[in-house]
Amino acid sequence: MFRHIKDLRFEARPDGPDAAFARRLQDALGGRWGLLTVAHQYLLQGWTCRLAGKYKDLLLDVGTEELAHVEMICTMVTRLLQDAPLTPREAAADHSPAVAAAYDANPAHFVQAGGGALLIDANGVPWSGAYVTASGNLLADFHGNATAEMQSRLQLARLFQMTDDPGVKQMLRYLIARDTLHQRMWLTAIDELRADGLEDLPVPEAFPDAAPEREYACTHLAFSAGGDAEHWPYAADPDPRPLAEPPILPSGDPRLYCS
Repeated sequence: MFRHIKDLRFEARPDGPDAAFARRLQDALGGRWGLLTVAHQYLLQGWTCRLAGKYKDLLLDVGTEELAHVEMICTMVTRLLQDAPLTPREAAADHSPAVAAAYDANPAHFVQAGGGALLIDANGVPWSGAYVTASGNLLADFHGNATAEMQSRLQLARLFQMTDDPGVKQMLRYLIARDTLHQRMWLTAIDELRADGLEDLPVPEAFPDAAPEREYACTHLAFSAGGDAEHWPYAADPDPRPLAEPPILPSGDPRLYCS
């Protein structure tokens, strides 16, 4: 059960409109590493987690928080679009380069959403559930979650450099700080999973190496001439040798090749 509470943890309010930046901010909402992705990812992992207790609670808690962050970005995008010119005449009458640029920012914001946020990235590509990973293996998923937070924080930091609006910067500072915590939470959860003896590397730990030869799972093949393969803590083969003959495929159906 979810409950929408109107008391705010943070108010997303820019100091002024900026339709051009609203388009860029869409990536933090509907991009590959946007808030829609992490919210759905953590919640789906939590809803399908068969291990009751601290790990399931962590997934559902952070996923629910990310839904609030989705609301923040949607609110900010909508406020950034406020009072944008809807006609070339309105844009020209203002004599402001920023207002003129706003007219060309992202017509979908106005044509499709009436001046609101959309479930798209900065290029207008729709958000997709294909971005979401929920494998059923907590160690694999937690590593993916840490990566998602790192990518999100990286993009928010870049967006921070692209605006001079103090209100927008303050919201980005808040989201960046929460991404900092979430990175640490997933990395801590990884350590606890291993300490609890629930899973370890390689994932899945319970499955034996597919190849009977142990060297297949332990040898670094050094394909970079003059490289530093010896640096890594694996047995290094500086001159990988062929172990099989080149493949010779049977003749194909000539109707497939038109020759």
